[in-house]
Amino acid sequence: MEERSLLFKIGPLWFDGTVLLMTLLTCVIVFTIVFVCTRNLQIKPKGKQNFIEYIIDFVRGIVSDQLPNKEVNNYHLLAFTLFFFILIANEIGLVTKIVTEQEISLWKSPTADPIVTLSLAFMVILITHYFGVKKLGFKAYFKNSYLTPVSIILPIKLLEEFTNVISLGLRLYGNIFAGEVLLGLIVSMVNNLGWLTLPLAIPLEMVWIGFSLFIGGIQAYVFVTLTMVFLSHKIEMEE
Repeated sequence: MEERSLLFKIGPLWFDGTVLLMTLLTCVIVFTIVFVCTRNLQIKPKGKQNFIEYIIDFVRGIVSDQLPNKEVNNYHLLAFTLFFFILIANEIGLVTKIVTEQEISLWKSPTADPIVTLSLAFMVILITHYFGVKKLGFKAYFKNSYLTPVSIILPIKLLEEFTNVISLGLRLYGNIFAGEVLLGLIVSMVNNLGWLTLPLAIPLEMVWIGFSLFIGGIQAYVFVTLTMVFLSHKIEMEE
Protein backbone atom coordinates (compact mmCIF):
# COMPACT_ATOMS: atom_id res chain seq x y z
CA MET A 1 0.00 0.00 0.00
CA GLU A 2 1.29 3.48 -0.86
CA GLU A 3 2.23 5.73 2.04
CA ARG A 4 -0.02 8.71 2.64
CA SER A 5 0.37 11.95 4.57
CA LEU A 6 -1.62 13.10 7.57
CA LEU A 7 -4.27 15.22 5.85
CA PHE A 8 -6.79 17.54 7.52
CA LYS A 9 -9.32 20.04 6.24
CA ILE A 10 -10.08 23.62 7.28
CA GLY A 11 -13.10 24.93 5.42
CA PRO A 12 -12.71 24.09 1.72
CA LEU A 13 -8.93 23.70 1.97
CA TRP A 14 -6.97 20.52 2.60
CA PHE A 15 -3.64 20.65 4.46
CA ASP A 16 -0.80 18.16 4.70
CA GLY A 17 -0.29 17.77 8.45
CA THR A 18 2.93 15.78 8.04
CA VAL A 19 4.57 18.49 5.94
CA LEU A 20 3.38 21.24 8.29
CA LEU A 21 4.71 19.44 11.36
CA MET A 22 8.05 18.60 9.73
CA THR A 23 8.46 22.16 8.44
CA LEU A 24 7.77 23.50 11.94
CA LEU A 25 10.25 21.00 13.40
CA THR A 26 12.85 22.08 10.84
CA CYS A 27 12.40 25.73 11.85
CA VAL A 28 12.74 24.79 15.54
CA ILE A 29 15.94 22.82 14.85
CA VAL A 30 17.46 25.65 12.81
CA PHE A 31 16.60 28.23 15.48
CA THR A 32 17.88 26.01 18.30
CA ILE A 33 21.21 25.28 16.58
CA VAL A 34 21.81 28.96 15.77
CA PHE A 35 20.76 30.06 19.28
CA VAL A 36 22.96 27.52 21.07
CA CYS A 37 25.97 28.06 18.82
CA THR A 38 25.91 31.84 19.13
CA ARG A 39 25.73 32.06 22.93
CA ASN A 40 28.84 33.37 24.71
CA LEU A 41 30.78 34.17 21.55
CA GLN A 42 34.56 34.34 22.00
CA ILE A 43 37.38 36.02 20.09
CA LYS A 44 39.07 32.64 19.69
CA PRO A 45 36.21 30.38 18.57
CA LYS A 46 36.04 26.72 19.46
CA GLY A 47 33.54 23.88 19.42
CA LYS A 48 30.02 24.98 18.61
CA GLN A 49 31.14 28.49 17.63
CA ASN A 50 33.57 27.00 15.12
CA PHE A 51 30.70 24.99 13.63
CA ILE A 52 28.37 27.93 13.06
CA GLU A 53 31.19 30.18 11.83
CA TYR A 54 32.22 27.53 9.31
CA ILE A 55 28.68 27.47 7.86
CA ILE A 56 28.54 31.28 7.84
CA ASP A 57 31.87 31.51 6.02
CA PHE A 58 30.85 28.77 3.59
CA VAL A 59 27.61 30.56 2.67
CA ARG A 60 29.45 33.87 2.46
CA GLY A 61 31.71 32.27 -0.11
CA ILE A 62 28.67 31.28 -2.18
CA VAL A 63 27.33 34.84 -2.09
CA SER A 64 30.67 36.48 -2.88
CA ASP A 65 31.12 34.22 -5.91
CA GLN A 66 27.91 35.53 -7.47
CA LEU A 67 27.53 39.11 -6.23
CA PRO A 68 29.85 42.15 -6.12
CA ASN A 69 31.77 42.52 -2.84
CA LYS A 70 29.80 45.64 -1.91
CA GLU A 71 26.54 43.64 -2.04
CA VAL A 72 27.63 40.57 -0.04
CA ASN A 73 26.70 41.94 3.39
CA ASN A 74 23.25 42.95 2.12
CA TYR A 75 22.23 39.43 1.13
CA HIS A 76 24.42 37.18 3.27
CA LEU A 77 21.75 36.68 5.95
CA LEU A 78 19.16 35.71 3.33
CA ALA A 79 21.53 33.15 1.83
CA PHE A 80 22.50 31.75 5.24
CA THR A 81 18.86 31.33 6.30
CA LEU A 82 17.94 29.62 3.03
CA PHE A 83 20.96 27.31 3.12
CA PHE A 84 20.53 26.24 6.74
CA PHE A 85 16.77 25.70 6.44
CA ILE A 86 17.03 23.67 3.23
CA LEU A 87 19.98 21.65 4.58
CA ILE A 88 18.09 20.61 7.72
CA ALA A 89 14.86 20.05 5.76
CA ASN A 90 16.71 17.77 3.32
CA GLU A 91 18.42 15.69 5.99
CA ILE A 92 15.69 15.40 8.60
CA GLY A 93 13.80 12.71 6.70
CA LEU A 94 16.86 10.45 6.83
CA VAL A 95 16.94 10.30 10.63
CA THR A 96 14.10 7.83 10.93
CA LYS A 97 10.87 6.72 9.29
CA ILE A 98 7.55 6.67 11.15
CA VAL A 99 4.56 5.06 9.44
CA THR A 100 1.26 4.11 11.12
CA GLU A 101 -0.60 0.86 10.59
CA GLN A 102 -2.81 2.75 8.12
CA GLU A 103 0.31 3.49 6.03
CA ILE A 104 0.23 7.18 7.00
CA SER A 105 3.71 8.72 7.04
CA LEU A 106 4.39 10.88 10.10
CA TRP A 107 8.03 11.69 9.40
CA LYS A 108 9.63 12.83 6.16
CA SER A 109 11.70 15.65 4.73
CA PRO A 110 9.55 18.72 3.99
CA THR A 111 11.53 19.15 0.76
CA ALA A 112 10.36 15.70 -0.38
CA ASP A 113 7.05 17.43 -1.19
CA PRO A 114 6.79 19.36 -4.48
CA ILE A 115 4.46 21.99 -2.98
CA VAL A 116 7.14 22.94 -0.45
CA THR A 117 9.99 23.14 -2.96
CA LEU A 118 7.96 25.00 -5.58
CA SER A 119 6.76 27.44 -2.89
CA LEU A 120 10.37 28.02 -1.84
CA ALA A 121 11.36 28.60 -5.46
CA PHE A 122 8.44 30.97 -6.06
CA MET A 123 9.29 32.89 -2.88
CA VAL A 124 12.92 33.20 -3.96
CA ILE A 125 11.99 34.55 -7.39
CA LEU A 126 9.63 37.10 -5.81
CA ILE A 127 12.37 38.20 -3.43
CA THR A 128 14.79 38.77 -6.32
CA HIS A 129 12.18 40.96 -8.03
CA TYR A 130 11.64 42.91 -4.81
CA PHE A 131 15.34 43.60 -4.28
CA GLY A 132 15.74 44.52 -7.94
CA VAL A 133 12.96 47.10 -7.79
CA LYS A 134 14.18 48.36 -4.42
CA LYS A 135 17.69 49.02 -5.69
CA LEU A 136 17.08 50.23 -9.25
CA GLY A 137 13.55 51.59 -9.17
CA PHE A 138 10.75 49.95 -11.14
CA LYS A 139 11.42 51.60 -14.51
CA ALA A 140 15.17 50.93 -14.52
CA TYR A 141 14.64 47.44 -13.11
CA PHE A 142 12.11 46.49 -15.80
CA LYS A 143 14.35 47.78 -18.57
CA ASN A 144 17.43 46.08 -17.14
CA SER A 145 15.72 42.71 -16.55
CA TYR A 146 13.42 42.41 -19.56
CA LEU A 147 14.35 44.89 -22.29
CA THR A 148 18.15 44.60 -22.33
CA PRO A 149 19.89 44.24 -24.73
CA VAL A 150 16.82 44.47 -27.03
CA SER A 151 13.12 44.74 -26.23
CA ILE A 152 12.20 41.87 -28.56
CA ILE A 153 13.43 39.37 -25.95
CA LEU A 154 10.65 40.36 -23.50
CA PRO A 155 8.52 37.19 -24.12
CA ILE A 156 11.58 34.99 -23.62
CA LYS A 157 12.49 36.80 -20.40
CA LEU A 158 8.94 36.38 -19.05
CA LEU A 159 8.98 32.66 -19.91
CA GLU A 160 12.34 32.37 -18.18
CA GLU A 161 10.81 33.54 -14.90
CA PHE A 162 8.33 30.66 -15.04
CA THR A 163 10.96 28.08 -15.95
CA ASN A 164 13.24 29.32 -13.17
CA VAL A 165 10.56 28.53 -10.59
CA ILE A 166 9.87 25.10 -12.06
CA SER A 167 13.50 24.06 -12.46
CA LEU A 168 14.60 25.40 -9.07
CA GLY A 169 11.72 23.74 -7.21
CA LEU A 170 11.57 20.40 -9.01
CA ARG A 171 15.34 19.87 -8.95
CA LEU A 172 15.31 20.02 -5.15
CA TYR A 173 12.15 17.93 -4.84
CA GLY A 174 13.29 15.20 -7.23
CA ASN A 175 16.61 14.58 -5.51
CA ILE A 176 15.24 14.45 -1.96
CA PHE A 177 12.11 12.47 -2.86
CA ALA A 178 14.15 9.87 -4.75
CA GLY A 179 16.39 9.38 -1.72
CA GLU A 180 13.45 8.79 0.60
CA VAL A 181 11.76 6.42 -1.85
CA LEU A 182 14.83 4.21 -2.07
CA LEU A 183 15.21 4.16 1.72
CA GLY A 184 11.56 3.10 1.94
CA LEU A 185 12.14 0.34 -0.60
CA ILE A 186 15.00 -1.06 1.47
CA VAL A 187 12.77 -1.12 4.56
CA SER A 188 9.98 -2.78 2.54
CA MET A 189 12.43 -5.45 1.38
CA VAL A 190 13.11 -6.40 5.00
CA ASN A 191 9.39 -6.42 5.82
CA ASN A 192 8.46 -8.55 2.82
CA LEU A 193 11.39 -10.95 2.65
CA GLY A 194 12.02 -11.33 6.36
CA TRP A 195 14.90 -10.80 8.75
CA LEU A 196 17.24 -12.96 6.68
CA THR A 197 17.76 -9.96 4.41
CA LEU A 198 19.21 -7.85 7.26
CA PRO A 199 22.87 -8.65 6.44
CA LEU A 200 22.27 -7.11 3.02
CA ALA A 201 19.75 -4.44 4.00
CA ILE A 202 21.70 -2.83 6.87
CA PRO A 203 24.92 -2.00 4.95
CA LEU A 204 22.83 -1.00 1.92
CA GLU A 205 20.75 1.31 4.10
CA MET A 206 23.84 2.86 5.71
CA VAL A 207 25.51 3.46 2.35
CA TRP A 208 22.39 5.04 0.87
CA ILE A 209 21.82 7.22 3.96
CA GLY A 210 25.39 8.50 3.67
CA PHE A 211 24.93 9.17 -0.05
CA SER A 212 21.59 10.89 0.58
CA LEU A 213 23.13 13.10 3.27
CA PHE A 214 25.74 14.17 0.73
CA ILE A 215 23.08 14.82 -1.93
CA GLY A 216 21.01 16.82 0.59
CA GLY A 217 23.97 19.09 1.28
CA ILE A 218 24.74 19.48 -2.42
CA GLN A 219 21.12 20.41 -3.17
CA ALA A 220 21.11 23.08 -0.44
CA TYR A 221 24.30 24.47 -1.99
CA VAL A 222 22.83 24.40 -5.51
CA PHE A 223 19.58 26.07 -4.42
CA VAL A 224 21.36 28.96 -2.70
CA THR A 225 23.87 29.35 -5.53
CA LEU A 226 21.10 29.61 -8.13
CA THR A 227 19.22 32.03 -5.90
CA MET A 228 22.25 34.30 -5.80
CA VAL A 229 22.67 33.96 -9.58
CA PHE A 230 19.05 35.02 -10.15
CA LEU A 231 19.50 37.87 -7.67
CA SER A 232 22.63 39.11 -9.40
CA HIS A 233 20.69 39.36 -12.66
CA LYS A 234 18.09 41.55 -10.96
CA ILE A 235 20.29 43.98 -9.04
CA GLU A 236 23.22 44.42 -11.43
CA MET A 237 22.88 46.69 -14.43
CA GLU A 238 23.53 44.96 -17.75
CA GLU A 239 26.40 46.51 -19.70
